[in-house]
Amino acid sequence: MNIQELKIKAAQIRMDLLTIIHRAKTGHTGGSLSNTDILTALYYEIMKIDPANPKWEERDRFIASKGHSVESLWCILADLGFFPKEELLTYSQFGTRLIGHPNNKVPGIEMNTGALGHGLPISVGMALAAKRDGRSYRVFCLMGDGEQAEGSNWEAAMAGAHYKLDNLIGIIDRNRLQISGSTEDVMGLEPLEEKWAAFGWHVVSIDGNDMDELVRTLRSAPEVTGKPTLVMANTVKGKGVSFAENVPAWHHHVPNDEQLRLAHAELKAHIEELTQKGTVHE
Repeated sequence: MNIQELKIKAAQIRMDLLTIIHRAKTGHTGGSLSNTDILTALYYEIMKIDPANPKWEERDRFIASKGHSVESLWCILADLGFFPKEELLTYSQFGTRLIGHPNNKVPGIEMNTGALGHGLPISVGMALAAKRDGRSYRVFCLMGDGEQAEGSNWEAAMAGAHYKLDNLIGIIDRNRLQISGSTEDVMGLEPLEEKWAAFGWHVVSIDGNDMDELVRTLRSAPEVTGKPTLVMANTVKGKGVSFAENVPAWHHHVPNDEQLRLAHAELKAHIEELTQKGTVHE
């Protein structure tokens, strides 16, 4: 996909995730909207994956440490054919595989996650195993910024640097909001980039909602050898839905019928604008 197509795909995924959250009457809306561009870049352009062979040994691994924002991930996996798209209608229903956190009974999911602070330690283990087994795959771990208050992340950060895991790429969805408000009010994180650098990681700061910048950065990772990479993806919580952007209440807010209609209309207009731009450029 080119950048324009990736932007359109991200808007379509946002529409899908809003639909399943509205239908289920539950979900982490704000964080799923903020990380959609990151996941779209990874799954449609960056990672080596095969939906027809989800256990392919040389596949790149993805761990959603911020597992509560799973809705965008479910929509992408369904769109790629890891499971039937119709199954999205069962999200958070009784007996479904598509629960409110990643579930490794679903093809394409490596580990059950959601208890914050667990994803990076798992990723360190996977990356170390790849090194010791002589495998070429990379491990991508998406973390939340509120999650950075978990001490297990920093233990894993030390281990990643100690073992020189340059096949490990951590990504922080830095939207600066968590369920109870600003991350800096709940537990101050800054200077966050300097902290990761001090723990021995190569740190890259980008606009995490800029598809061109995401693809360019993730395609070149790792930029250095002998150390893991941390991508500080500065994002907007609720991205793509104007009335949800940077609003803490949308962390776990379910759109009502009117809000869903307005959000879909806004995203459809964005898709039409992108499509027209693409036609002009052709």
